[in-house]
Amino acid sequence: MRPSRYDDTGNTRPTSGRWDLRRLNPPNRLWGSNGVTFGPDGRLYVAQFLAGQISAVDTASGDVDVVVPLDGPVQAPDDLAFGADGSMYIADLTPGRVWRRSPEGAYSLVSDQVQVPNGITCVGDRLFVNEMRMNGRLLELFPDGGDPVVLTDGLALGNAMQLGPDGCLYYPHMIGNQVWRIPPDGGTPELFAEEVDDPVAVRFDKGGVLVVLSRGPAGIVTRIDLATGARSVVVSGVLGLDNAAFDAENRMFVSSFGSGGVTEMREDGRTREIVPRGLSGPFGVTVDLGGTVYAADHYRLASPGDSGEDDSSGVITHELQTFVHGITADDGLLHFASEYGDVRTYDPVRRTTRVRVRGLNEPTGIERAPDGALVVAESGAGRVVRIAGRGDGTDTVTVLAEGLRHPVDVAFDAEGRCYVSDDELGAVLRIDDGETVTVADGLGAPQGLAVRGDELFTVDTEHRCLRAVSLTTGETRVDAENLAVGLPPGITRTEPALFAAGMPGSPHAFAGLAAAPDGSLLLSANGEGSILHLSARAPSEE
Repeated sequence: MRPSRYDDTGNTRPTSGRWDLRRLNPPNRLWGSNGVTFGPDGRLYVAQFLAGQISAVDTASGDVDVVVPLDGPVQAPDDLAFGADGSMYIADLTPGRVWRRSPEGAYSLVSDQVQVPNGITCVGDRLFVNEMRMNGRLLELFPDGGDPVVLTDGLALGNAMQLGPDGCLYYPHMIGNQVWRIPPDGGTPELFAEEVDDPVAVRFDKGGVLVVLSRGPAGIVTRIDLATGARSVVVSGVLGLDNAAFDAENRMFVSSFGSGGVTEMREDGRTREIVPRGLSGPFGVTVDLGGTVYAADHYRLASPGDSGEDDSSGVITHELQTFVHGITADDGLLHFASEYGDVRTYDPVRRTTRVRVRGLNEPTGIERAPDGALVVAESGAGRVVRIAGRGDGTDTVTVLAEGLRHPVDVAFDAEGRCYVSDDELGAVLRIDDGETVTVADGLGAPQGLAVRGDELFTVDTEHRCLRAVSLTTGETRVDAENLAVGLPPGITRTEPALFAAGMPGSPHAFAGLAAAPDGSLLLSANGEGSILHLSARAPSEE
């Protein structure tokens, strides 16, 4: 096993006496990658928003070392920059904070007056940050004290920015496909470039050429000559580019919010993996009748490549699907639930998406009922709802059960009875005519649910195990242990908020579970970024 966020030794493995366990993709060595910059030591530092930590990458060897751990004061780092004295400045997006980490490793809060801080850059001893929101601001902050100074507002989702050779700060408007610039001492912002594909980051190479990264699925990179405005465009295929940094030899290294990792990218778009990309969760998992496994991976729809632990990434990206968490397969279609409130139906053949409902309170697990309706665990509202209709905007929502503490997933047995897990109650319940009946309790924090024959299975993220519950006798047993689910052992941290100043913040972890047509189980090992396949052993093998 490779080192991962869950286990930096690479030694911990899941165990079971009843199932053969196999990873369908390797653990993720670099859990998400957002802001990147080279540090004073020559290593590439990577802000990992979803992981809640910052790592340093040796671009020659690919070795990854955690520098800012996920149980420290920083919750959701999205970008970072180094000052002239070697201090690291961190944009902590979800809580709206900007931090300074001294060369000795001490943390101090620079500001908590920035909403959704994202792009951050240093100009000598000066520090600038912008906001990733509509009508966002670009500000100068003062680490030694003093109120922030607003250079400009009106940003349409700001992001990675940098000082250009002409002495201006360049920054993107992610909404509007524009690049703007402004002098560091203030003044009137100037529109520099329009019709730039989904700009997420602006960077300058060692020759002073402006490089604009696209956040879209094609991995487009646009180079613009400041003097002439001449452009060149390449398509790299790196889905969901986030940021870039140039080393002393002018080699460009890019990150991906969609799939993580670090990739070296040449001017012609050719790429070389430095740290393999991988799953950002995964969250929900499902399998269709043909045996294809799908993962809802927050920013995308993905599948494990099933190519073994020695494969470079072992993950297939189907396409960007923003903020997907619950997922279920249904007669050629896929249904998604997003913790940010909507439920969608996706046709993977036509590649079309229909929004079924909006405005739910943290919907998580989703399943198709025997009558064709969709049933969703609405975690934030403490209820289970039914969504029925044709997906043409006429869907109706009815409540099947309410008054739950924190329902997470739902499943149906062969008789059409609905079960729901509640990870705060520590129980699995059955819904009978609007009332809930306890099927099993004292389970820790059950999340993903699946029914296989006359047994129900749930992922207990508190005790890191797979539990089986007999639907006939109510007896329970532990079927697998040492699962890489939830936070790494011994780690405690304040969970970042789901929303940040009206913008999506940090998703809540969800370890999904699904039963395959052949009787095997698929489990989201969301602590390490892999999907586990569990196939039952013959009785003589147990």
